[in-house]
Amino acid sequence: MAVQLNKTLINARLKNIYEGWNNATQNDEFGSIADSDALLLTAGDPAGEDDPTWLLGYEFPSTFILFEKSRVLILCSASKAKFLQQIKDGNPPVPIEILIQAKAKEPPTDALPKFVEAYSSHKRVATLVKESHSGKLISEWEQIVSRVEGKPEQVDMAAAVSAYMAVKDEEELKAIRAAANLTSTLLIHHIMVKLETILDKEAKITHEQFSSQIELRIGTGEGDGAKGPDMRVWSKGRGLQDVDWGSTEFCYTPIIQSRSTSTGYDLRSTAVSSTDPIAHKGVILIAVGMRYKSYCANLGRSVIVDPSKEQEEIYNLLVSLQAELIREMKDGVTAREVYQHALEYIKEKKPELEKHFVKNAGSAIGVEFRDSNYVLSSKNARRLKNNMVFNLSLGFSDLLDETGKKYALHLIDTVRVGPDKATFLTDGAKSATDTLFYLNTAEDQDVQPSRSAKHPPVKPLANGTPVKHKTAGGKVLRNKTRSAAQEEVLQTTAARIKDHQAELHAALQHAGLEKYSEDGVKHGEKEGKGWKRFQSYKGEGALPKESESLRIFVDRKAQTIILPIHGFAVPFHINTIKNVSKSDEDDLTYLRINFQTPGQLAGKKDDTPFEDPDATFIRSVTYRSADSHRFDMISKQITDLKKEVNKREQQKKEMADVIEQDVLAEIKGRRPHKLPEVFVRPALDGKRLPGEVEIHQNGLRYQSPMGSQKIDVLFSNIKHLFFQPCDKELLVIVHVHLKAPIMIGKRKAHDIQFFREASDVQFDETGNRKRKHRYGDEDEIEMEQQERKRRQMLNKEFKLFAERVAEAASTSVTGDALEVDIPFRELSFEGVPFRTNVRLQPTTECLVHLIEPPFLVVTLNEIEIASLERVQFTLKQFDMVLVFKDFTKPPLHINSIPSTQLDDVKNWLDSVDIPMSEGPVNLNWGPIMKTINESPYDFFQQGGWSFLGGGGAESDAEEESQSESEFEADSEDFQTEESSDEGSAYDGSDASDESGSGSFDDESDGDDWDELERKAAKCNVSLLILWEGHSNEASFLADSKRATEAKGHRGSDDSDDDRPKKKSAPKVKANGKGKR
Repeated sequence: MAVQLNKTLINARLKNIYEGWNNATQNDEFGSIADSDALLLTAGDPAGEDDPTWLLGYEFPSTFILFEKSRVLILCSASKAKFLQQIKDGNPPVPIEILIQAKAKEPPTDALPKFVEAYSSHKRVATLVKESHSGKLISEWEQIVSRVEGKPEQVDMAAAVSAYMAVKDEEELKAIRAAANLTSTLLIHHIMVKLETILDKEAKITHEQFSSQIELRIGTGEGDGAKGPDMRVWSKGRGLQDVDWGSTEFCYTPIIQSRSTSTGYDLRSTAVSSTDPIAHKGVILIAVGMRYKSYCANLGRSVIVDPSKEQEEIYNLLVSLQAELIREMKDGVTAREVYQHALEYIKEKKPELEKHFVKNAGSAIGVEFRDSNYVLSSKNARRLKNNMVFNLSLGFSDLLDETGKKYALHLIDTVRVGPDKATFLTDGAKSATDTLFYLNTAEDQDVQPSRSAKHPPVKPLANGTPVKHKTAGGKVLRNKTRSAAQEEVLQTTAARIKDHQAELHAALQHAGLEKYSEDGVKHGEKEGKGWKRFQSYKGEGALPKESESLRIFVDRKAQTIILPIHGFAVPFHINTIKNVSKSDEDDLTYLRINFQTPGQLAGKKDDTPFEDPDATFIRSVTYRSADSHRFDMISKQITDLKKEVNKREQQKKEMADVIEQDVLAEIKGRRPHKLPEVFVRPALDGKRLPGEVEIHQNGLRYQSPMGSQKIDVLFSNIKHLFFQPCDKELLVIVHVHLKAPIMIGKRKAHDIQFFREASDVQFDETGNRKRKHRYGDEDEIEMEQQERKRRQMLNKEFKLFAERVAEAASTSVTGDALEVDIPFRELSFEGVPFRTNVRLQPTTECLVHLIEPPFLVVTLNEIEIASLERVQFTLKQFDMVLVFKDFTKPPLHINSIPSTQLDDVKNWLDSVDIPMSEGPVNLNWGPIMKTINESPYDFFQQGGWSFLGGGGAESDAEEESQSESEFEADSEDFQTEESSDEGSAYDGSDASDESGSGSFDDESDGDDWDELERKAAKCNVSLLILWEGHSNEASFLADSKRATEAKGHRGSDDSDDDRPKKKSAPKVKANGKGKR
């Protein structure tokens, strides 16, 4: 793609250069070029930061620019001259002349001598004297200039170039904002999260390894083996939808330092992350800088684990000092005044820290990471101007903690100077609640002096929700204590859920409007179906010999049917043919071939694209013949070929998401950690025998006992890791859920499970030597004790192995932070996600079923909303539909959940911040999702998920009846839908016949005719809903009778009896919260 230079921006920068040069005096910032006759910029190979990159917006290596008072001379190659011609033709403030250098194999031109002649004609030329360049053009330049007599005097113009580059225009600010957003997103959503995990699990990982993991977030490698940016991190940042990842890089390798760093704390940007393990106590310093389109942004934070009171005070002083300097950094203030103000503030608040304060408070930042001419120090008298950008770097070094060890603190942000005050471009993880970690609080030490193992949360009596404040080993992260959980219990469950759901639905609607643009497409969304061309033969010569006979021929190799039409052999690819039919009339047989055409397809293929839908199409071609046997054979060949192609396409589609993993790096020098005698699911081919699982450098390996088969799973492909103990179960399980499926044998697998049976089948229960001498229950008690002990040992062994896997994954270079997730059996409920009723168990991050295949793993943060359906007082069961944030995925239906567990399910959904709604009938989710996918923007503009009646946990039956959803099951749409990927299917057979009924009053008058007609219409809809799913009329009549009798017991406002009604029972809410 051709480079498009911003001519308007380049002309504005050229104008600034000449204005500064022409108006320069010896006492201002452009004093270094005041008496210069010309300005020279040279770029070697590669180009440097101070070279023409700033002026032109792109790197132009091996390019010279000579600014004269009356013109600009540019020396470059022919390819660069084509791009630079744009600014020459763009009405520049001074004429531009381009001198083209010859290529290596071409005869030399007079371009370089002309440029040297123009250069040597001046007496005083300003250039970047201290810059050194390399390259072929630089060598030729130096040779020719060395032979010139009367060379001009060279003056260093570095100070003037800094002045030009310090004040940023709007295009430069846009690039710096993008770099700042990238840096802030990386800190908040990856570095702090990963560091918290390391501290929480006390993982052994070196500073260098952690730094390398951070660098991998923007991708690695080139070509086919390249890995793209980690969008799980970047998708959480704001304004990063249109980032050019090819123009994104780190300014320096991220710096991680802790008290275990052998070289001590170093606050300079040239510091390196050491190979020492990260300490889990004391101060941890983080510094990360990113460059976007050549412009830099920098960020630094101090994390303190178990800080002393003095450390807290110093850190809070650092935060308040930064806020004070932000107000001080404004247009017209000198760099010296900013630094002096910082020292005065420290003297006022904590005088003893003045000697520990850094020697400068940062510098200007932009194309150069550090501009030495704009350093915020006590000796710099340069003035700050509006739209300058600074790397504000504050810190204290050589501080002593309570044990006498040295430590340092820093706080770094990128800020923009304004007319009244500066503003932050980077931000996040700055307050004390975000950076001060308390792993052993005094409260916990008093109440529970010994460390306790991590237990699953016990279901509270109030509402059955899990404990939200995650603890591990008695550590309380981010200063969240038990008092916060106790305050929540004080609120009533119903009121809390209702208020919380209202907040969740409002946030969901706001996020939906932000996520989708007006054209209904979000960044990175998959495009719809596209027209696919099919080519049977490359030319007429490729036709088979059988086509010469001008008879119908089926070419299986080319997947083509050749038809004779008007004396020509015309090939048709099998994908253009819909079907074939054969019929007999008298002595003739008719063969009809139907083609794919627009407007005739139904169901899921009605949106099949065509290259030109308005063109004229042939729908079918019919042939007749007396040879019935031949037409039978042709019809069968075409049908078989069509089935074969469809099957191949389906297999290709199923395997589209299967990935090929990298090579497993085996551990060398020691034996890997192993889990022996385990079975694997999905099972390998051959006899069912237990194997062993090994932990290697970058993944797991399951080895069969025969040694011929193995399964490798890389840490980089593990999405979730589960450990399910054998308490009240027959199996103890370590389960791995993958990000992308892999092939095991001839099948693809999203989940891999390692398990061992908890019961000992080899145990002799029939009688032994001990049994002969014992009577009563003593032997049975001993067997039970042995069984419990055996289960405890199994749990301990598998849990230890799972924790080792998580630690190895977290410390590997390619892996991410991985935690062992344990299902909470106390919160489990029964349901039918596939074809059988199973126990579904929530975990910290998922909803799972791991006992037997098919497995179910649903990541909670991928759920958009949960819809509870068939929630009625008369029904013993209800359904739950989970709609995913990826609207292209079909919703997951979990059917037949007992109504007795409704409150528990609602409490759990609310506790994990999933918006939910409830209704009395099943919804037809196929048309709903199709409508949403057609235009998500319009969907959220029209209220989004409000049509489900969400926003509160309760809703009256009256409101349900009077405002029926446009997406409710309709009599015209009663067609059985195909099951989703998870195996669930839409089934309206249990929909209540009361979906159209409303509440009534004992003092109501008679209804008018309009009201009666409305009720009759609703009754018809109810009967249609009840009819769906019944195979015959008898079952329909039986259910209708039962429903009518149930309505008769409660009294119905649809009754024809106009006599005064008796006192009715209290109205029942539609959410099923009545008495059971």
